[in-house]
Amino acid sequence: MVPAASTGPGAGVRRCAGVALGRAPWNWGTALLWLVPRWQTAGSRSLRQWPVPYKRFSFRPEPDPYCQAKYTFCPTGSPIPVMKDDDVIEVFRLQAPVWEFKYGDLLGHLKIMHDAIGFRSTLTDKNYTMEWYELFQLGNCTFPHLRPEMNAPFWCNQGAACFFEGIDDNHWKENGTLVLVATISGNMFNKMAQWVKQDNETGIYYETWTVQASPEKGAETWFESYDCSKFVLRTYEKLAELGAEFKKTETNYTRIFLYSGEPTYLGNETSVFGPTGNKTLALAIKRFYYPFKPHLSTKEFLLSLLQIFDAVIIHRQFYLFYNFEYWFLPMKFPFIKITYEEIPLPQRNKTYFGL
Repeated sequence: MVPAASTGPGAGVRRCAGVALGRAPWNWGTALLWLVPRWQTAGSRSLRQWPVPYKRFSFRPEPDPYCQAKYTFCPTGSPIPVMKDDDVIEVFRLQAPVWEFKYGDLLGHLKIMHDAIGFRSTLTDKNYTMEWYELFQLGNCTFPHLRPEMNAPFWCNQGAACFFEGIDDNHWKENGTLVLVATISGNMFNKMAQWVKQDNETGIYYETWTVQASPEKGAETWFESYDCSKFVLRTYEKLAELGAEFKKTETNYTRIFLYSGEPTYLGNETSVFGPTGNKTLALAIKRFYYPFKPHLSTKEFLLSLLQIFDAVIIHRQFYLFYNFEYWFLPMKFPFIKITYEEIPLPQRNKTYFGL
């Protein structure tokens, strides 16, 4: 596993869907290669695919030194072990309130939860925790820093998998969930581990928002989130594909929604902020992001809330950064919503076994 994923978080430091800001974003550099074709620009709707596909990369870049986290990413992690093929591995659903180590169960009352997966080898009796979250806290993944020496907003947007030995039973049980959801073989676990390494190497950035046309069932989804819960869901799906049979139990996940009309593609950093970019649009985007800057005094924070309310609620505007490209969202009521929705555990893929 890449370095970002081979180190693990300290007990209780769960940040997915949290609200704290780290220091600063980071620079991707020109070496990144798209693994899928670039998005078609503002042509006809027939060229557009909703939701916009999450773009993957050919490798994970080193973080920019400017980007520093308040809490170290994955400080006690370890490589994923190779299990014996005939081992029996118990799989646990883990969920606890975001930032429980700092706020207790406060965010749990709001159903703002962090998700992870636990494993126990019955041969060795060793427990393991696996999760996915932001390298530099959620604020840096959601909003940029406006550095005076740079024309374009400077983003810190990287998330990664973290694996470490042990399960903090008290942390997950006290205000959350620690439930056995499946039993798999050591062979299945090893195949899953190979998939995790590939998924972690190519899925390198965090996306906070799910953007939909409305809260109604079946409404058009413009953009999907990519966060801790999505990693857990992807892992469950992979295990089901490998033949895991999940127990029938209710599973709910936190989702943060924005509601808007059909988004408008604006361009990437070069086309918007480059020498031949759109200066009016560039200024509008930077003005939009300015109130979201970190480390505000109480007075600055209250003023920023008013500015955000004016932009998003009154003028119904939101600039989204997705796939390292900018989009304009014409916001709609109820504008933003946090939900705690049930997403059932997957069914075993019988075709995989030729059954």
